[in-house]
Amino acid sequence: MARGRQGVAAHLAEVREKWRDPLLTAITVLLVLLMFVVAPLHAEGVIHLQAYGIGIGLVLIAGVFVMSASPVAVVAMLVALGLLIVAGFLPAAEQARLDVRFEAAAWVTIGFALIWVVARAVFAPGQVTYHRIIGAVLLYLTIGLVFVGLFTLTGLVSPGSFSGLRIENAPGLASELIYFSFVTLTSIGYGDIVPVHPVARSLCNVEGIIGQLYPATLLARLVTLGLEGRPLSPRKR
Repeated sequence: MARGRQGVAAHLAEVREKWRDPLLTAITVLLVLLMFVVAPLHAEGVIHLQAYGIGIGLVLIAGVFVMSASPVAVVAMLVALGLLIVAGFLPAAEQARLDVRFEAAAWVTIGFALIWVVARAVFAPGQVTYHRIIGAVLLYLTIGLVFVGLFTLTGLVSPGSFSGLRIENAPGLASELIYFSFVTLTSIGYGDIVPVHPVARSLCNVEGIIGQLYPATLLARLVTLGLEGRPLSPRKR
């Protein structure tokens, strides 16, 4: 039995070593599709977001399991998937009241779990590969996703937290929140949606600061890792 467990652990370690970096690129593509293709199409009534969300959630859980040996991250992803499934199967009378809350809590949980796993993979010692650079982009996108969930929960707890945006169970909600989160993260600030509640304003401040500091911090860290992973020239040996 012990040998069998050791064999499984060794096999999983080999799989993580082989697929950890490529999975960073694969998950980035999935998240881009979810936020910038699936959400707008759902807002237009072309597709159903929940079905795609659950499917992508399953893939994300598998990716986290492969990339990380942390049981906490895997359990967090499973809890998030459970919330998405419960939201999808709520009775019609309860959907308007709980559906958006469960989905927002699920994506906040998924976001924090992804940030933990992806940050450890991207900023770990070793050679800076193409996949790790894409993983840094994934980390940036995931930060925006977390704030989508936080803005949703804020608007649900305190209605009227945002001027120009109603937090309610509507097809276009996800697309509008993704738009607002990323114009805040990138400090574009078109002004069509404005936070008016103190908590909403505080969240926007935090997201804007992260959006400004992240590229500089990322660049410095990746340059350091690249120098550490570069072989020494013959003159320096």
